[in-house]
Amino acid sequence: MASHAAARTIRLVALGDSLTAGLGLPPGQAFPDRLQAALRARSWDVEVLNSGVSGDTAADGLQRYDWAVPADADALIVELGANDMLRGLKPEATRAALSAILDKAQAAHLPTLISGMRAAPNLGAEYDRAFDAIYPALSKAHHVVLYPFFLDGVAGDPKLNQPDGLHPKAEGVEVIVERILPSVEEILNQVKR
Repeated sequence: MASHAAARTIRLVALGDSLTAGLGLPPGQAFPDRLQAALRARSWDVEVLNSGVSGDTAADGLQRYDWAVPADADALIVELGANDMLRGLKPEATRAALSAILDKAQAAHLPTLISGMRAAPNLGAEYDRAFDAIYPALSKAHHVVLYPFFLDGVAGDPKLNQPDGLHPKAEGVEVIVERILPSVEEILNQVKR
């Protein structure tokens, strides 16, 4: 296994909502904790900072960006939009807020991964199309790494989700981490050391 040891620890920030924060999970089982463990097992000297706040929309994430993403951050994961969709917010507003977050990350020269979300089918085909198109379009426009669906392999599986059907159990987080790992390594390889 190749060593990714650097002169300093890479600081990777996970800016997100309850899916990042770890709502309903025991300490140490949230996505950032498990991602950090998986990366360290692959010889990355990395600290994953949990900047997840339950209930946050994309606009909320933008509003707190300046204090949630420290100046010494090296890379960024953006996991926002699920609450926008659950509240039926206009996809254009979600896209504008996420775009502004990506602008800030680019200005700070942060290699960034944007993690997509999918609209629930009960919102109608038109909303689904508009919402689901946000993430690929932003990835292309901002030249950032896209992980198409944060809950890939987990959504809709009762064995991997808490009773609310929305938030993953610890086992679900492990599936997310395993699937997103190659995309995260892609941005870590862009970090200047």
